[in-house]
Amino acid sequence: MAKGYVRLTRPLVRDGDRATGVLRPATWDEALDRAAGGFRQAIHRHGPTAWGCFSCSKATNEVNFAAQKLARAVVGSNNVDSCNRT
Repeated sequence: MAKGYVRLTRPLVRDGDRATGVLRPATWDEALDRAAGGFRQAIHRHGPTAWGCFSCSKATNEVNFAAQKLARAVVGSNNVDSCNRT
């Protein structure tokens, strides 16, 4: 298997500095915890309106509804776009 396809089956996390840190395989729980922590940190530093969500106009209504619910009810941001104008 080519090295470029590792992320398809296993998440990678970067230890250390973003610019020089090395990627290493991680568990899904660790990767998701890091992603959630990054969202939390950004929202804490800049407020919920600094966060936005793009959804796909080709997704189902249910998927778009879940995306806007996440943005509005969980994060507290009205910055939601699904590109339905195209």
